[in-house]
Amino acid sequence: MEILEKLYGMTAFGDLIANPATLLMIGIAFLLLYLGIWKKFEPLLLVPIAFGLLLANFPGGMMSVTPATLENGIAEMNILEIAKYHGIMNMLYYVLIKTGLLPPLIFMGVGAMTDFGPMLRNLRLAFFGAAAQIGIFTVMISAVWIGFPIKEAAALGIIGGADGPTAIYTAIVLADRLLGPIAIAAYSYMALVPVIIPLVVKYTVSEKELAINMKEQERLFPNKIKIKNIRTLKILFPIALGTIVSLLVPSSVPLVGMLLFGNLIKEIGTDTNRLFKAASETIMNTATIFLGLTVGATMTANTFLNQETLMIVSGGFLAFAISIAGGIYAVKIYNLFSKKKINPLIGATGLSAVPMASRVANEIALKVDPKNHILQYAMSSNISGVIGSAVAAGVLISFLK
Repeated sequence: MEILEKLYGMTAFGDLIANPATLLMIGIAFLLLYLGIWKKFEPLLLVPIAFGLLLANFPGGMMSVTPATLENGIAEMNILEIAKYHGIMNMLYYVLIKTGLLPPLIFMGVGAMTDFGPMLRNLRLAFFGAAAQIGIFTVMISAVWIGFPIKEAAALGIIGGADGPTAIYTAIVLADRLLGPIAIAAYSYMALVPVIIPLVVKYTVSEKELAINMKEQERLFPNKIKIKNIRTLKILFPIALGTIVSLLVPSSVPLVGMLLFGNLIKEIGTDTNRLFKAASETIMNTATIFLGLTVGATMTANTFLNQETLMIVSGGFLAFAISIAGGIYAVKIYNLFSKKKINPLIGATGLSAVPMASRVANEIALKVDPKNHILQYAMSSNISGVIGSAVAAGVLISFLK
């Protein structure tokens, strides 16, 4: 019996029975793994986050992230001390996440995998990426109104930009204690883009508007300005935009700057091909793994299962939906004053979920008219949404930090 008691004490069953809320967190981890693996909802990030959540909630493994307090003194410890007394996951979190290192690295990879060509060819459509950021500020104001501190409200509102790294970076700077719920909400809604965009479009766009053919509009009202050397423009664009953003919104440079640098080494071509491959593959993949695992490890029963988390998840959905609707109504207003009409689906893609939002919009348009391919036009608004959400985050950080 003594041996059996020791064997039982060695297992985690006793701790699980004593803390049943942990079982719920493990259930949430299994659900997210199901969505990521079998439903293919943003698997590159949802799977690492879910597995980090799973590891964090197994008792005795020392794989959960411990918030820094005066009592535990983590903020005063060096890397080796954090690893020794609080485990390797805390070491990774405080070195890679708490310092804000990984989100900019991921943005560099995103930039290296993004083609700004569609946006540069249709610059007038890029403005709808800015209009779609309305969800960020609407939800931020609403969150302050219901009692959230303004910094936490801003971190919550950024979910409306549909940009996981931006949401995480903003939460790190302004409201690190909400990092877990904000990350889960941001990436969950990004994964649900194929569900949320059609839902919002259903109640905001008419069948006639969905049938607006962008290529036909181009034929009727051709662009007056023709781009003669698109490669040169693609190289100059990240340099020029990086300079402008650095001067106007310096606090957004860690995200926008790395995004544009990644894009620059892609567009230069063979001379920087090794840098491009490292940014888009090696660095991007490594950063994604550690970001997902460490963010997931912040979500224990004590930090996640509360009313505040439910409000964050609900507010994130509201921000997402308002951002989509904001882009749609911006197009509707534009069409009132312009002969050259724009399909409102272009406005619906003013999110940072590249290229998923564009693909979803294109599929909706093709269901109405099999000849109405709007992917290249939707990408213009979609890509500008990436820049817009990062700049919006920089503005909020500048005012609130």
